[in-house]
This record gives sequence, C-alpha cells and structure tokens, in this order.
Amino acid sequence: MEKKLAPREKRITGIILVIIASVGWGSSGIFIVNIVEKGGLSPVSLAFWRDLVSSIILLIGLLVSNPKLLRVKKEDLPWLIGMGVISIGIFHIFWNITVLRVGASLATVLQSNAPIIVTMLAWALFKEELTIRKILAILAAAGGTIMAAGIIGQQDLHLDPLGIWVGLGAAVTYASLSLFGKKLSGEYNFWTITFYIFSIGTITIFLFQAGRPEPWPVGSGILPWMLGFVLMSTMVGFALYTKALSLLPASVAVIISTAEILSAAILSAIFLGERMGIWQILGAALIIVGVVLVSLRKRQIAEI
Repeated sequence: MEKKLAPREKRITGIILVIIASVGWGSSGIFIVNIVEKGGLSPVSLAFWRDLVSSIILLIGLLVSNPKLLRVKKEDLPWLIGMGVISIGIFHIFWNITVLRVGASLATVLQSNAPIIVTMLAWALFKEELTIRKILAILAAAGGTIMAAGIIGQQDLHLDPLGIWVGLGAAVTYASLSLFGKKLSGEYNFWTITFYIFSIGTITIFLFQAGRPEPWPVGSGILPWMLGFVLMSTMVGFALYTKALSLLPASVAVIISTAEILSAAILSAIFLGERMGIWQILGAALIIVGVVLVSLRKRQIAEI
C-alpha cells in the first residue's frame, strides 16, 4: 500500500519531482547536438526517431500495465490528431531546428513563453478574461523575449533571426498542447493521450520526409544517445511531471518547471560550451516573471 504523505511532504516531494523533470528536459539540447553530429541526421529525421522510439516504449508499457487504456472514442480522434500533428510532430521539428541554430539555452528561454501564449490564445479563442495581471505578464514576457533574442544589447553575439522565429514557433506549437488537452484531459489517462499523440506525431514527421533517404539513420554510435534522449528528456520528464501534478497545484508546477531554463543553461555551458550574455539572462528572468504572473492567482502568489 502506498504511504500517504502529509501536505508538507506532498509539496516538497512534488517540488523535487518537477525540478528533476526540468533537468531531464533541460538535457535535451545535449542529446540533440550529439545525435546530429554523430549520426548526420536532420532535425526532421531526429524528431521522427524520437517520436517513434517514444511511441514504441509507451505502447509496450500500456500493453503490459493495462491494455484497456488504449481505447479511445471516435469523436475524440480529431483532437488527438490535432495534438499529434501540431503539439508533437511540428513542435519537435521546430525545437530541434531551434536548438541547432541558436543553442539549447536560448531555445529553452524562447520555449518558456508557452504559458504566456496559452493565455493569449485562450483570450482570443475561448474569450477568457484578460486581467491587468495577465497583461503585465504578457508585457514582461515580450520584453524578456526581445532582450533574450538579441534585438538590443547583444552586439557581441551572432544570433540567428530565423532560429529566433522558429523558436517562437516552437513555443506556439508547444502551447497548443494545453489548448487541445483541455478537451481530453478529463476523459483519458495521461499515458493514453501521450501514446496517441506521439504516434500521430511520428506519422506526421514521416510524411515530411517526402521519399527522401532519411529518416533512416546514418553514422554510428547514435543508439546510446537516442535512448538517453528518449528516456531522460522525454519519458522521465513526462512521468515525473505528471506525478508531481498529483501532489501540487498545476499553476505551482508550471512555475517550478521554469527551472528548465537554469538547468539547460548550466548543462549547455558544461557540455556544449554555450554561454548566455547578461541581456539574455535578464530576458530569461523577465519571462519567468511573466510565467509566475500568468500562472498564479493573487492569493496563490503569497503561498509560494
């Protein structure tokens, strides 16, 4: 029988799980760079293999644990397809391109705009209230993105405009995961949704190949890196974050997950030799402020 945790223990355990998940996500840039260098894969083919291997692991796990979880309703397929195509398939392509063009640290900063984008899209599509607090969050994130992207104060860094735009596209496609998920989250087990959207993402990316020799791997020595990429940056991150959501309010978990920015910066500096300038650091801090503002209600801010 699972031991029941006291409220304080639950909170501490949840925080630790989110931090570990964030470190897992923050490590993805290291795997992406090494896989591309050692295997000669394109960002598209790398995304294909990531989603394919993840789908196989998820399928085996569901078949072993509870095959009934594979059942979904026909009327929910359009939502799953939308999530798989946009939130997984296209997102993973954009993410790989961004990491390779601007580095893992800046890519992570750009992607951290996702909660802000969710707020803006929810206001535009679902007519959710746009409060002063949310407006301030949007302004903070916009200012932080401008600073991090090198539009001001980055004369010493040679940043890639296309990489910045693709990075913002990655944030938008990742944000769509929450919007699509609103419809399905109460209907299915998290791992059921994850299996289907990764599988649909795999098919989507395969269609991008358009008969090219890829995505078949070339080069040697990429298997350990690919398994590490899938297990650490995908499976572990998702699993621990999902468990943390049962111990913490979702709004608090989102804020703690911004630790991914710090972990990506540290890991990229150690293993890839990347560095963030002072303006990028300040920009990342502003984006984190925006995420905090948009994620918490007034009474929740006092509880952190």
